Amino acid sequence: MVFSSSIFLFWFLPIFLGVYFLVDKRYKNAVALLASLLFYGFGSPVFLLVLLLSIIIDFFIVRQIDKSQDAKRRKLFLVFSIILNIGLLAFFKYANFFVDNFNAVLSAFGTSPVRWTKILLPIGISFFTFQKMSYSIDVYRKTSAPLKSITDYALFIMLFPQLIAGPIVRYNELADQITDRSANETVDNKIGGFYRFVIGLSKKMLIANILAEYADQVFALPTAGIGLSTAWLGILAYTFQIYFDFSGYSDMAIGIGRMIGFKFPENFNNPYISRSISEFWKRWHITLGSWMMDYLYIPLGGNRKGKGRTYLNLWIVFFLSGLWHGAAWTFVVWGAYHGLFICLDKLLSGKRKVKSEKLKVKSSFFTFHSTLLTFLIVMIGWVLFRSDTIGYAVHYVGAMFGANGNTPALFVNSQFVVTLIIAAFFSFFGLTKAGDKALNFFFNRKEYSTGQVIWVGLVMIVLLVFSASFILKGSFNPFIYFRF
Repeated sequence: MVFSSSIFLFWFLPIFLGVYFLVDKRYKNAVALLASLLFYGFGSPVFLLVLLLSIIIDFFIVRQIDKSQDAKRRKLFLVFSIILNIGLLAFFKYANFFVDNFNAVLSAFGTSPVRWTKILLPIGISFFTFQKMSYSIDVYRKTSAPLKSITDYALFIMLFPQLIAGPIVRYNELADQITDRSANETVDNKIGGFYRFVIGLSKKMLIANILAEYADQVFALPTAGIGLSTAWLGILAYTFQIYFDFSGYSDMAIGIGRMIGFKFPENFNNPYISRSISEFWKRWHITLGSWMMDYLYIPLGGNRKGKGRTYLNLWIVFFLSGLWHGAAWTFVVWGAYHGLFICLDKLLSGKRKVKSEKLKVKSSFFTFHSTLLTFLIVMIGWVLFRSDTIGYAVHYVGAMFGANGNTPALFVNSQFVVTLIIAAFFSFFGLTKAGDKALNFFFNRKEYSTGQVIWVGLVMIVLLVFSASFILKGSFNPFIYFRF
């Protein structure tokens, strides 16, 4: 089940919210857990059993971590928990990848390939695996006490708004809310949550899906047939599609969570206005970057062991981040690509700062050019992310820079052009004071006046009606990050 489906929008969500708001607070967790079981099991009941079994085993392992007084014993149980979670992720997500590459090596030496039955990928496994690991590590570090009830732990892992594609919620961020969220169950949070959900749904249905049609058509072409104009429009479409698609899901997840009293962490903060790749990763998929920082980069040594080790640690983090995104060499290279630019950015940041001060570069001039350069680097990276093979990505980038000459852009219509302009406008809206003020109103405001509720509510209802109409008449288009 997905947020942008008629069964979710017209049946599941209204019924869930109605029951949730009506029952006594003692039963709200039970209602949320039952809804989460139905949500995940709707399309994959077999994988639901796998998830539940891993939750049960992990719950009791972590209890031993908390009870044990011996440091070695505690560490041993932590290792068991990490092996369980990484093992499941490796089996379901990477087994096909490793076998395919192993067979390719065998074929190169004239040996018969290994017979292998393709393994299906459980939806959301990358996200709930990281949440399960955060639970065991936080308890091991004594950052938070473990949950007493296995049903509460299951709710933390399976809470349906963020189960499939995040935000990645760490245990210490949600521990207190699992047992008591009365402080968040306010009328303003319900209103703000509704606004946020509609904004996210509109991003998906009114922008991302339209751009997806164009991007899919372009990336389905052989690279030899892609001219300069088509190549740039195709990657621009995908660049905005992936942002409005993924941030749209995060907005909907945060909005539903807010309506039922949960405060999920933000996952995006206008990433395309970034002036460096380092800043981009502080604004894009924030919860993944934060998780990687606290649970991988710092344990590796962070920046405590000299510049050389710092750059190596950063590159390892981004290499593994690419692999986390998908079992394909394109994702691995994409992660290494960003890791390279992160290291270069760290290396040059001090020199750039000194140079800027000496030249007294005007802020607006510097901001524009650094933002444009960062956006170009990110966009070329998205070619790798979207392509099926590295070879295709290389030839596509070549087409962007005129390797195939220029021909009139393919597949262009007025709906696509208008949507692309709207997407660009809202992607860079945060660069202006008016844009920053508007974003704070919709995303950070804690209280709404009666007048604001009325006029903003009317706008949201209009957007909801338009989005619902696209759902009813459109074809199924899953969220991009469902693949991961």
